[in-house]
Amino acid sequence: MAQQPMGLLVAGFDSSPVHEDEFNDWYDTEHVPERRRVPGFVNCERWIGAENSRIAIATYDLQSLDVLKSEPYRAIAGENLSPWSKRVTSKATRLCRFEAKQLPPGSQSAPSGAGGLMMYAMNVTPEAEAEFNAWYDEEHIPRLSAVAGCLLARRFSNVSAVSAGRQRYLAIYHLATPDVCSSEKWKEAANTDWTAKMRPHFRDGLRVVLRRYERMK
Repeated sequence: MAQQPMGLLVAGFDSSPVHEDEFNDWYDTEHVPERRRVPGFVNCERWIGAENSRIAIATYDLQSLDVLKSEPYRAIAGENLSPWSKRVTSKATRLCRFEAKQLPPGSQSAPSGAGGLMMYAMNVTPEAEAEFNAWYDEEHIPRLSAVAGCLLARRFSNVSAVSAGRQRYLAIYHLATPDVCSSEKWKEAANTDWTAKMRPHFRDGLRVVLRRYERMK
């Protein structure tokens, strides 16, 4: 039996409506530790906007998406969120939530040492979908992966998009620093004739550039 691809859970908020200390205390002392204890959570990483520190993104690599259906996870999620979780999330503005399946090779987990992250989610017009996937796999990901400072580039299919009207495709780039994705080398790698051909077919783009969150002492 073929091994299931790894999964990814992404949750994003604009935390501006919540007192900053409470938001970070909740995430650091309850929310993330709860998920680290769930079997199948490979890692839990927090990121904040490179320009706006109130943009908060958490990324969780999963052994597979089945982890989100497991009893240990369901015991702390959804209707079973803690009172603190319900209070904070009711105040913060939800930016995104992705439950995604890693596309081939499907077995890569986040590298250590990344100081930045770039997340790009989008849809594509149906008539261009086959070529879109070929472009991503054959040109775009390999070229960006080769840029100095790009530690890992991965693609995902957002399975939660089907019922929620969200973006179906997600790319995650772990970077040495956030400014890697604004460098001339990155722009050179990204802007090709094939890219220009595909751009008119992109829809609902969500691009977020982040730096690693570090808890204040």
